[in-house]
Amino acid sequence: MILSKKASNIEPSITLAITAKAKELKSQGIDIIGFGAGEPDFNTPANIRNASIEAMEKGYTKYTPASGINELKEAIINKFKNDNNLQYKSSQIIISTGAKQCLSNAFFAILNPGDEVLIATPYWVSYPELIKLSDGVPVFVKTGQENSYKYDIESLKQYITSKTKAIIINSPNNPTGSIYTKGELIKLAEFAKEHDLIIISDEIYEKLIYGDDEHVSIASLSEDAYRRTIVINGVSKTYSMTGWRIGYAAASEEIVKLMSNIQSHTTSNPNSIAQYASLEALAGTQEFIHVMKQEFKRRRDYIVTRINGIENISCIEPKGAFYVFIDISKIIGKSVEGETIENSLDFCSKLLEKGKVAAVPGEAFGIDGFIRISYATSMENIEEGLNRIESFIKKCI
Repeated sequence: MILSKKASNIEPSITLAITAKAKELKSQGIDIIGFGAGEPDFNTPANIRNASIEAMEKGYTKYTPASGINELKEAIINKFKNDNNLQYKSSQIIISTGAKQCLSNAFFAILNPGDEVLIATPYWVSYPELIKLSDGVPVFVKTGQENSYKYDIESLKQYITSKTKAIIINSPNNPTGSIYTKGELIKLAEFAKEHDLIIISDEIYEKLIYGDDEHVSIASLSEDAYRRTIVINGVSKTYSMTGWRIGYAAASEEIVKLMSNIQSHTTSNPNSIAQYASLEALAGTQEFIHVMKQEFKRRRDYIVTRINGIENISCIEPKGAFYVFIDISKIIGKSVEGETIENSLDFCSKLLEKGKVAAVPGEAFGIDGFIRISYATSMENIEEGLNRIESFIKKCI
């Protein structure tokens, strides 16, 4: 029996594989420090949880319109207006089962077989697979530490072909924590205009920025950028609501209509109760964000100082999100307990086995010689985990 060739070409998630192995070891009673989590370790705020209970009590447990309830769309419109200086109508908004479904809907809506999408490496693990599922072709644009792993316009030009359809911008970035400045985004918007590209702007970590940097949505920079941009966002990271599965997107009416039609035949509406909880998240008090950011910043500062104090590894300071991308290239080729470390995946496997620490290898993000650790875990775990990483590194000779 011949099964789907398209599905067979989809790469399994290395992140999930590492997480599964760590959970398996934990279930055996082994003390594992997990740095793989892509979700805040805070509980969802009480006002949001209470709103979900109230929604259930009121009987808001039925189908909603496939693209989401009007009340939440209005809250999203207000959020875009107040936070991003963007004006949208409800017909330009779609609410989905997480930002990942928004991305999937978007790729299905814009791509034809063979269309190419530019992606900066390192990248979030699901971008290329979602593009391939939509019959598109991911094109990986190499970036470097000298530019904080962001696009460089001159190098971008080398990747443009007659089939290039879109470009993905992820700011703040997963896995590097890098942020695009307004000036950099202006150049990217001009580049997209010159080559008539659709811009996919993934802004899911928008609120998790530390220091004086600020988030700028590329769609707000010009009328042309506004028309060609699909903005992707959600409540999962900002309000610690990963399990609630609510994301949202804004784009032209034409694109959102296609996305909504696709969603109506795949999942139908996102969870009704989670939509009402998300309404409270966006319209209610925002104090939780400040508290969470302060704690994340404390953890980030500690990790960056510790990592850059360990011989043979280093990292840039992440400006946003809650990950640190660590350069372990000097360790590749060394041996630990007589076993050679072949690549970052091998490093992470040995780190888990011998150091009892779970991290995500750079291969998951399209680049070898790095690992990603998350600081969405307690300071106690961070301190102990870094102690174990340092001990492991010292054994590599």
